[in-house]
Amino acid sequence: MIVAGRKKEIRTDIGWSDASSITLFGKDFVNEILGHLNLGDMGFLELTGRFPTAAESRMFNAMVVTLVEHGITPSALVARMTYLGAPESLQGAVAAGLNGLGTVFVGSIEGAARLLRDAMPEPDANADFAGLAHAAVASFQEQKRIVPGIGHPFHKPIDPRTPRLMALARETGFDGPYLKLMTAVAAEAEKASGKVLPVNATGAIGALCCEMGFDWKICRGLGVMARAVGLIGHILEESRRPMSEEVWHSVEAQATAHMKR
Repeated sequence: MIVAGRKKEIRTDIGWSDASSITLFGKDFVNEILGHLNLGDMGFLELTGRFPTAAESRMFNAMVVTLVEHGITPSALVARMTYLGAPESLQGAVAAGLNGLGTVFVGSIEGAARLLRDAMPEPDANADFAGLAHAAVASFQEQKRIVPGIGHPFHKPIDPRTPRLMALARETGFDGPYLKLMTAVAAEAEKASGKVLPVNATGAIGALCCEMGFDWKICRGLGVMARAVGLIGHILEESRRPMSEEVWHSVEAQATAHMKR
């Protein structure tokens, strides 16, 4: 609420610059960051305000690399099709692709992290993971909502990215209660539905975000920053070896074939 006669403080703790220097999170950008941090570490700094440890750097970089690329996905198709219509707007094509990172694709990291935080607000190595998972899955079923972070359209019976992420979590010390709870959620959902529902990459990353202490509201951001890199690669390929026009005409031909019989 804004009180009459009072000004609300305008403030940022991220950074500032003058004519000869740039300071980010209290660090001299030119001498302490530039040439010292890779892109993933820079992302970690933006989210936490501090440099990552060696273990955090390895785990966080693996998480974002996982999300860069997954072939001709809906987001990649949208980016390519937008570029076909507006080749002068590379950033517009990337933005169009990123707009599709929601509850079904990539953005399910946020949903998984929120599910885990709601079920277990604080990490508890001695928690009743099966009981917490049962309550969480039952709640989603009652609301007729899809449980985020489990299942995959074609990675069955296992998402090949998940075991590698979990192995890295063990190696870096992030194999904690949220990963255990995510695994229990998948097992409970499989039991309740009778379907094969492995922990997928976004589920594992959502759990790892919780292990690393990230606010669930920012977890989708990992997918946004990572997938932007992949979409730029798709647009570059589209500029050199176009497919969008062929996809357009092929879909139009199939969709209207019944009207030409």
